[in-house]
Amino acid sequence: MMAEDIQHSQKSNFNGLTKSAKSGASKKIIIKNFKDRPKLTDSYTEDTWMKLRDAVSAIQNSTSIKYNLEELYQAVENLCSYKVSPMLYKQLRQVCEDHVRAQIHQFREESLDSLSFLKRMNRCWQDHCRQTIMIRSIFLFLDRTYVLQNSLLPSIWDTGLELFRTHIVSDGAVQSRTVEGILEQIERERNGETVDRSLLRSLLGMLSDLQVYKESFEQRFLMETNRLYAAEGQKLMQERDVPEYLHHVARRLEEENDRVISYLDQSTQKPLIATVEKQLLGEHMNTILQKGLRVLLDENRVCELTLLYELFSKVKGGLTALLQAWREYIKSFGGEIVSSPERDKEMVQELLDFKDKMDHVTQRCFQRNDSFINAMKEAFESFINKRPNKPAELIAKYVDSKLRAGNKEATEEELERILDKIMIIFRFIHGKDVFEAFYKKDLAKRLLVGKSASVDAEKSMLSKLKHECGAAFTSKLEGMFKDMELSKDIMIQFKQYMQNQSDPSNIELTVNILTMGYWPSYTPMDVHLPSEMVKLQEVFKLFYLGKHSGRKLQWQPTLGHAVLKTEFKEGKKELQVSLFQTLVLLMFNESDECSVEEIRGATGIEDGELKRTLQSLACGKARVLNKIPRGKDVEDADRFNFNADFRHKLFRIKINQIQMKETVEEQVSTTERVFQDRQYQIDAAVVRIMKMRKTLSHNLLVSELYNQLKFPVKPADLKKRIESLIDRDYMERDKENPNQYHYVA
Repeated sequence: MMAEDIQHSQKSNFNGLTKSAKSGASKKIIIKNFKDRPKLTDSYTEDTWMKLRDAVSAIQNSTSIKYNLEELYQAVENLCSYKVSPMLYKQLRQVCEDHVRAQIHQFREESLDSLSFLKRMNRCWQDHCRQTIMIRSIFLFLDRTYVLQNSLLPSIWDTGLELFRTHIVSDGAVQSRTVEGILEQIERERNGETVDRSLLRSLLGMLSDLQVYKESFEQRFLMETNRLYAAEGQKLMQERDVPEYLHHVARRLEEENDRVISYLDQSTQKPLIATVEKQLLGEHMNTILQKGLRVLLDENRVCELTLLYELFSKVKGGLTALLQAWREYIKSFGGEIVSSPERDKEMVQELLDFKDKMDHVTQRCFQRNDSFINAMKEAFESFINKRPNKPAELIAKYVDSKLRAGNKEATEEELERILDKIMIIFRFIHGKDVFEAFYKKDLAKRLLVGKSASVDAEKSMLSKLKHECGAAFTSKLEGMFKDMELSKDIMIQFKQYMQNQSDPSNIELTVNILTMGYWPSYTPMDVHLPSEMVKLQEVFKLFYLGKHSGRKLQWQPTLGHAVLKTEFKEGKKELQVSLFQTLVLLMFNESDECSVEEIRGATGIEDGELKRTLQSLACGKARVLNKIPRGKDVEDADRFNFNADFRHKLFRIKINQIQMKETVEEQVSTTERVFQDRQYQIDAAVVRIMKMRKTLSHNLLVSELYNQLKFPVKPADLKKRIESLIDRDYMERDKENPNQYHYVA
């Protein structure tokens, strides 16, 4: 029990006693009026004081008191009533001082070990508190009248504290041994030993009550704490890995907080915790981040990352350092994904997984801190644009793989979630026009060959792009869908038209009418179609131009496909093939065996496309042609014949359309078209700005262009376009200042 608790308890008991006495419980002692009081003489005063001194001495020596406590209290009241309070207060102080001064000798004993010394000090302090409370109970009337009326005089309790502080604790040797002993016990506890916490609580309470806690103990304690944890931090930072070190720091902070609760003064908590955090964290922030952050993130150590954030948030500059290291990690890790051509095939999936992982860290570990979320977005935008154009192209291809028929790995809900995630990555890309070009090309293939998995999913993706980039971005894509809808209506009318013909064809023709400005540009290829097909084309042309005069139809055989009815020894089958594959297979109605040269001459198919087509028919899974000699590659000297022995469990067989696979040339062609479009956009922007401003300096013009253009462009490229416009007389340089331009009307 602390000193003030004892004091409160004893006061309560004694107050109850005096109240009982004053209520008339002992009529022999209580003097009811002034006339009944004994006459105060020197002998009475002396006798009464001797009685009181004996009682005080008995209390101090822990022996029994000869007199009734009520009688002693009344004696003090009598003396105070006759104006001898100053003398009584002075003599009481002297008696107490003599007793306290005598106690110092027990602490001079050198043979006492540290713990025994502390126990003796604690016993002396507890005895002193108990004795002072008992003495105050007897002299309560003096304390509440004379002492209370003299503001310069300390109360009996405060006098007791002052005497103990002056004669015991302020003694240099005693104070030193006490503080050293307490520090030794705390150090032992920090090293894992068990110590008497109640003893430490009592002694530190004593120092606090005596108002010497801060100067005698706290300063030394914080210095020792600083020294201990400085050494421990240096040692453990070298010996342990970061996760283990973080758990150690958290345990140490918990231990120190527990010490404050158990025995340290509450005022010590803030400087103590600050000292531990500084030495175990503040001094090693950079080392912890350099040595451990990448490991924690790579291994997805959620628990340790949460702990790291919590600990660094306690240290000045901790979150700033963590934020910077987090940003650099994302740039580094993401940069490795984007800049490695050998990882292109898996790039987009890896980016999506990486983004999911980083989102999880910010949600679970970094308490959804906005600074960390924004830093992640900045880092993603930075690294994903380090390699121009390629990420945009690959994202478009990834979307194509998800929206293409045959993608059975996702339900509609899962597909929607995947598209939402892709849009997050898409936002980081600067060259969105590259994405648009490849997306449009792939969308065209899906629509024309009927390979789209879901019209709803296609329109959902279109809606997301429109919301992100505006209506201008998706206008051509929307036009492609509109063309497909209109084509369906036209084909219904064409079928009715064919039914009214006198010479109906046995070939069912389906035509998609494409608006040239909406769709990707395709290289025209003049192939030799069978006469039946040519005749049917002419019939459709006549039908269509009859309804839409002034329009021009240009046939695109590269995108055509057909279903052929075929007879094998096993029975009849249907082959779902491209138009080029159709032209090759139809040759075997007339000939049993054909060479590559004969097929080339009869079909007019370009050499590279022809070899890929023959390869798909003779070297793939469904080998409806035999190649002589056998092999994976098609050579000019090879010959082919119809494979009548072909077997397959399905009735309708889809033969892999190799021409649908994008070639390197197509990729380069698409990229070049994007660059060409960018040049037109730069030219248009320059003319638009100059027409409005009339005269403008080079730097201001470039600045305005950067504000208007929605794709990344180098200053050197802008300069080339400006020079081109000057050569074409859209603008001119100022004759005196070459960095000034004028618009030419």
